[in-house]
Amino acid sequence: MAHVKNHDYHILPPSTKPLMGSVAAFIMFFGAVMWMAKGTPFMFLAGLLGVLYVMWAWWRETILENKAGDHTPVVRIGLRYGFIMFIMSEVMFFVAWFWAFFKSAIYPMYEYAGTEYVKPEIIPVDAFHLPLINTLLLLLSGCAVTWAHHALVHGNVRKDLVAGLAIGVGFGAVFTMFQAYEYYELLVHEGWTFGGDVFFGGFFMATGFHGFHVLVGTIFLTICLVRSIKGDFTPDDHIGFEAAAWYWHFVDVVWLFLFVAVYIWGQ
Repeated sequence: MAHVKNHDYHILPPSTKPLMGSVAAFIMFFGAVMWMAKGTPFMFLAGLLGVLYVMWAWWRETILENKAGDHTPVVRIGLRYGFIMFIMSEVMFFVAWFWAFFKSAIYPMYEYAGTEYVKPEIIPVDAFHLPLINTLLLLLSGCAVTWAHHALVHGNVRKDLVAGLAIGVGFGAVFTMFQAYEYYELLVHEGWTFGGDVFFGGFFMATGFHGFHVLVGTIFLTICLVRSIKGDFTPDDHIGFEAAAWYWHFVDVVWLFLFVAVYIWGQ
């Protein structure tokens, strides 16, 4: 009886995952800086592999904790608060890119760029072609995820849950392929460069990091799809799916701002 837990909290055992994740993230970002400075991508890729391993191992432990019954209502509240704080940090991350883009567009300061600077000819992207298609894809994907969430919460309809997640994953994958094709057209046929001008840098950093978030969100939803097929989620216990749905809707909202600010107004 001395070892019986008489509280609703889950005391985590000692873990090396936080230290491993921090070291791997530092190596990844330091390697990215070195790569951008005309170096090699090996350090970046090594750090990326380390980050991916920590993510897989740490989240696997979290899922096993849930299956063991350690995620009490109090623990779930803490997990929700933690994920909300994570999304807020992501919001500020994109605020930085929007800030840089608007500053360079409204107050470019070309007169301070030096005598050797030549303003490039920017061939604008047709916002109402491929970007509009991608906007519709993300919105429909968000609707599908909401349908899946509704099916889980209001009746635990497993068939609708799996179908909604499958549609969301499919549209997310198509979005990524279309954006890769758009980048190919801009870089190969339109003469855009990643760092040739502040406009190019702002465009690729904002849309590229959003594309990376779409890729991460698609993986997130795919894992939820696999867990849904295995029957892991219930109407009262689906914190993992809830986090994935919040993340996906965040990605949707950021893209709407990008579509209006970068594709329509910016060009």
